[in-house]
Amino acid sequence: MIKLDLRKIVRSQNEVSRFDWLKYAEKKLSSAGITTARLDCLVILEDTLNKNRTHILAYQESYISPVVLNILNRKIRRRSTHEPLAYIRGKCEFYGREFLINKHVLVPRPESETMIDLLKSLKIKQPFVLADVGSGSGCLGITAKLEFPNITVDMLELNDNAYKVCKKNKQHLGVDNSVIESDLLESTTSQYDVILANLPYVPDGYQINQAAAMEPPIAIFGGLDGLDLYRKLFRQLSSQKHLKYVFTESFPFQHQALIDIADSSGYRLLKSDAFIQVFTV
Repeated sequence: MIKLDLRKIVRSQNEVSRFDWLKYAEKKLSSAGITTARLDCLVILEDTLNKNRTHILAYQESYISPVVLNILNRKIRRRSTHEPLAYIRGKCEFYGREFLINKHVLVPRPESETMIDLLKSLKIKQPFVLADVGSGSGCLGITAKLEFPNITVDMLELNDNAYKVCKKNKQHLGVDNSVIESDLLESTTSQYDVILANLPYVPDGYQINQAAAMEPPIAIFGGLDGLDLYRKLFRQLSSQKHLKYVFTESFPFQHQALIDIADSSGYRLLKSDAFIQVFTV
């Protein structure tokens, strides 16, 4: 059995193959407790070399230049601290599309895609007017627009840094959504038919993983029980005269409390998934 000399791989800046680097990087991430080490290494290599996985695996003996090797090793060091892969890449996929991401916004989660699935399942007649409240990167509002081209979408975001990311994604994906600086619905007089609200819902003090701990706390934590912003949102809905559906995201153990909050504003639960709820009047 051949023993891999990790020091040689890191320090020999002239003769490091893709194969050797992958073995080194995978071992480094695995040692740091990254359960997706192999996949992360391949993704980082794909991005940095601008080559697809098939090409990389077919030419594993190709050498990596010293300049590229330095870039790769910096990215692996970052990932070994459990920094989210999306921040290192500067992008991530949501509903089959690429969104620009940085440390100022929450990394879009696969479970949030269910919100779009449930929206489609309602078969609402177009056109309609939709608000993406607490938009962050804009992934929900932009995806809704691309899936329902004839609708009008406002993306509402209070944080200035997140607001800038949202605008970049609007341009990146070529939609005509409005991006509005607003504390939930506070700064808009528009009337909406549908609201998508993936607001911070993690209770203060709740144990989150190391990667999530590197994301902005303001986008994660929602007060003692995690539902403070949903209480505020449902109180604001009294100004909405045509609103038919409100989509929310929360933990399963918060569902009943959220149902009670919605009920106090005249909304009842229509549909529910593990993390997504749909309320209607």
